[in-house]
Amino acid sequence: MTTFVVTPDDGQATRGWAGDGTVRWRCAIGRGGMKTDKREGDGGTPVGAWPLRRVLYRPDRLLAPPPTALAVAAIGPADGWCDDAADPAYNRPVALPCPASHERLWRDDAVYDVIVVLGHNDDPPVRGLGSAVFLHVARAGYLPTEGCVALALPDLLALLARARPGDKLDCRPA
Repeated sequence: MTTFVVTPDDGQATRGWAGDGTVRWRCAIGRGGMKTDKREGDGGTPVGAWPLRRVLYRPDRLLAPPPTALAVAAIGPADGWCDDAADPAYNRPVALPCPASHERLWRDDAVYDVIVVLGHNDDPPVRGLGSAVFLHVARAGYLPTEGCVALALPDLLALLARARPGDKLDCRPA
C-alpha cells in the first residue's frame, strides 16, 4: 500500500508538495490551508489520510481512460456532486438537474477533467463536515482550491499510474 503525502510549502499555505517518497509533485491545496476541523464551505483541505476511492474523467478531453489500477468511470454533462448538508445525497454523486446545492463535474475549465474521489467524510457522510473533497487537475499557477488537492495533469496522471486499490492521500499540516 502506498501513501501519497501532501504537505504545504513553508510560507505558502495554499501550495505544497505531494509524493510517495521516491517522487514528488507540486500541488495546490485549499484556500483555507489545511484544517484539522474541516467544515462545509471553509475552503480548507482536511488533515488526514484519505483512501483513493475511484477515478472519474472527461472522455471528450482525454483520449483514453487514465492508466491506473483504480476503478475508472467516465463522466457526462448530467453528473454532479451534492454539497448540501441538509440533503440526503450529501457528499454523494447526483444526476443533474438537482434541486439541492451541488458541484457540476462537467466543467468548462479543465479542473475536473480527471477527478480522484477521496474517502473523506463518506463512510457514512456526516452533515456539514465537508463534501466533494477530491484530488483533481490544478489551475494555471497552482491557484488555491476550494478544499481539494490539485496537481498538474501530467503529474496527476503519473500519480494515478502508480496508484493501487488501498492507497491513500495523506494531508499533513506543516
